[in-house]
Amino acid sequence: MLKNVAALLLDEVHPFELGVLCEVFGLDRSDEGLPVHDFAVVSAEGPVLRTHAGFTISTPHGLDRLEEADLVAVPAGSHFMDREYPEEVLDALRRAVDRGARVLSVCSGAYVLGAAGLLDGRRCTTHWRHSAELARRFPRAVVEPDVLYVDEGPVITSAGTAAGIDACLHLVRQAHGPDVANAIARRMVVPPHRDGGQAQYIKRPLPRTACDTVGGTLAWMERHLDQDMTVEQLAAQAHMSPRTFARRFQQETGTTPYRWLLRQRVLLAQHLLETSDETMDGIAGRTGFGNAAALRHQFVKSLGTTPNSYRRTFRGPMSVPEAA
Repeated sequence: MLKNVAALLLDEVHPFELGVLCEVFGLDRSDEGLPVHDFAVVSAEGPVLRTHAGFTISTPHGLDRLEEADLVAVPAGSHFMDREYPEEVLDALRRAVDRGARVLSVCSGAYVLGAAGLLDGRRCTTHWRHSAELARRFPRAVVEPDVLYVDEGPVITSAGTAAGIDACLHLVRQAHGPDVANAIARRMVVPPHRDGGQAQYIKRPLPRTACDTVGGTLAWMERHLDQDMTVEQLAAQAHMSPRTFARRFQQETGTTPYRWLLRQRVLLAQHLLETSDETMDGIAGRTGFGNAAALRHQFVKSLGTTPNSYRRTFRGPMSVPEAA
């Protein structure tokens, strides 16, 4: 059941993430035959709250409003990674879960759920920039940094900004069915479901080693990504035995030659999809994957989305067909 929704705000809340909750759950769309939620904005820290954008928000609702909510949603806010939270806020979140309500976090709102102990032993996520810190601060949480949202029982966590829309529509889909979720998505002019996860949005160039033992070989590998390579060939390039080369490579890069090469090829494929009109077979040739099918397989495995979907996301609709 999803009828009563409360957005729980703390000081320096982010307006966009709050706006996502208001848009999905707070609008009256009964004229379109869609369900109406009893929606309220609740302040956890006084009747007037600051936003990180420089204006304030006033609401008459305090923490007691959470006691009747089917869903308590916590939007992101500034400094959520390193601040402390009022114990009465954390108690209210725990009570909500104990009585069968669901709790949702958007972006850094996951830190509030973590402070309440609601992420312990559960899979969860947050914005990819904050995921490592979330895992450090709450070691009993199972942080998944590459996904858009995680539904783990009564606790739902979503990644940065727009991923909150994905999580909200997921909850609507569960409660009211796909037709309602699709209608709301259409009204918001957003996809009802997005392919892939956060991995496709993360800028992750591989760190270069400060040592020069394999530095020359790394540069050579980058210049010849379109060619087949074996450890034996790379070891000869570095004037080492294959065993010594593999050990040094692991020590200085933190990964194996195969995984390093695969990541560099995917990075180059991302760049070409974003900046060129080359066909999939052409990109596959330039990146060393050989053909479009192999490119697609490794791209999906690494980023959770297809090359064509990635291109549409970052360049808009393209006329270039995806080869088989």
